[in-house]
Amino acid sequence: MKLLILGTAGYHPSETRQTTCLMLPSEGIVFDAGTSFFRVREHLVTPTLDILLSHTHLDHSVGLTFLLDVLLHKATERVTVHAAADKLATIENHLFADQLFPVPPRFERRPTPPRWRLAGGVEVTAFPLDHPGGSQGYRLDWPERSLAFVTDTTSKGAESPYLDQVRGVDLLVHECNFRDEQAEFANLTGHSCVSPVLKLAAAAGVKRLVLTHFNPLETDADPVGLAAARGIFPSTLLAVDGMEIDF
Repeated sequence: MKLLILGTAGYHPSETRQTTCLMLPSEGIVFDAGTSFFRVREHLVTPTLDILLSHTHLDHSVGLTFLLDVLLHKATERVTVHAAADKLATIENHLFADQLFPVPPRFERRPTPPRWRLAGGVEVTAFPLDHPGGSQGYRLDWPERSLAFVTDTTSKGAESPYLDQVRGVDLLVHECNFRDEQAEFANLTGHSCVSPVLKLAAAAGVKRLVLTHFNPLETDADPVGLAAARGIFPSTLLAVDGMEIDF
């Protein structure tokens, strides 16, 4: 199965990175709808589209307003946005308020239970994350593979409250907005720095880790100082826009 990393920045786009969005084209599943969501159109080949939102901060949700173009001339039978009930209300009452977006696209809104199955049979588990305003992560389990998506939270390494939810996954995609020396600011803003995320991956026994949601002001090829910390969990990749990962 192929995972497309469509956007890898947090907060706002940069010259090289759009904000968060990931896609499983063969499953018609998208994680979050940041500014990179417009790229979904190029890869949309399924008759259904399920969008799993972690939360509604604009760098993760503004792309829902791009749906009119994303779906244009596509034979899409159903689009469903899955999120916590209060986040769905925020989308309806604010993002698609008449004064902001008077012609909203059509999509179903489904509050996320702790566990459910999508149409293709994949089991989805939603779990809460500590972040200002609230966020949630997702784990997807197929019979032969598994994937977890964790964004906008402060990793506590092996003490992370969501460790069991990501335990043993084939691929963990986790936010890593800051370098270790910026830990105080990471805690203040509800984000993660590199070493605790690597320690989480090691403690949870995940097979591979992909770091994403980087500070857009970082322009280095290694925006979080991974090279200095890689010994903690060697099977780690830094996401870039357009990356394709088989798992």
